[in-house]
Amino acid sequence: MIVLTVEGMSCEHCKKAVANAVSEIDPKAEFNIDLASGKVEVTSGETADKFATAIEEAGYDIVGTATA
Repeated sequence: MIVLTVEGMSCEHCKKAVANAVSEIDPKAEFNIDLASGKVEVTSGETADKFATAIEEAGYDIVGTATA
């Protein structure tokens, strides 16, 4: 599992934009987005870098990346 810490998500619109970015990289990815903590957990065969780039292109900053 990839855990990305995203800065700038504050509403349901933000959550949808990040979800769309994740789905564009891997439509079959399983993910959870927690607005309160800014955490995006993704289970996929793709790399964290791909998801981070897509989320940044959607307008959000990645301030941390980890794998669990």
